[in-house]
Amino acid sequence: MSALAMESFWFNKSACDDAERAYYEKLSGCQVDTLVTGLSSAEEMALVKKLNALETENKQLKKVTDDLKALVLSLEARVGSLEGGKPAAKAAPAPAAADDDDDVDLFGSDEEEDDAEKARITEERLKAYHEKKSKKPQVIAKTSVLFDVKPWDDETDHNEMIKACKSIEMDGLVWGANKLVPIGYGIKKLQIMCTVEDAKVSIEELGEKIEAFEDFVQSVDVAAMNKI
Repeated sequence: MSALAMESFWFNKSACDDAERAYYEKLSGCQVDTLVTGLSSAEEMALVKKLNALETENKQLKKVTDDLKALVLSLEARVGSLEGGKPAAKAAPAPAAADDDDDVDLFGSDEEEDDAEKARITEERLKAYHEKKSKKPQVIAKTSVLFDVKPWDDETDHNEMIKACKSIEMDGLVWGANKLVPIGYGIKKLQIMCTVEDAKVSIEELGEKIEAFEDFVQSVDVAAMNKI
């Protein structure tokens, strides 16, 4: 009995061989009209379901493989660009519509109008600033000068000497107070103040004009000078 039991295992060997052959034929694309002879309809249906399941699984595996391959290529391209090397895969060319979009400046006119408005406002502000600056009174630089005017001797007429000094008239020159200061042996020097505009009057030239009155003046010195 045990021997018969062992032999009964191989009763379906030919059917299994036919089923295997039919499976590989189906994988290779061959049309199988009849799978095997000797299989019941239930067994045949079960076998067809298994083959269909295997085919579906194969397609799913192929899709997963393609997705993984695309992901690997994408990662290689990214790593290549980060490292400064050539990317593994060429980037897909941009569609023609993108080029058309580049030619159309949707916001260019607005930007040009903004720039023109900014330029106009800046010009108006500069004009207003210059007008305000031109109306603002300019500060005139002036200097207060104290001259020491020494006579020849004690017989010099000081009144005439003062009158001679103040007879000098120059644009930007204003004479001020004066006094006589004793310097010894009955001689007195004249200290006379004046204010001059720096841009119009030269202090050195003014001193030379005072020295020109040789009948009264021996020498002229600047005793003090202060900017106003």
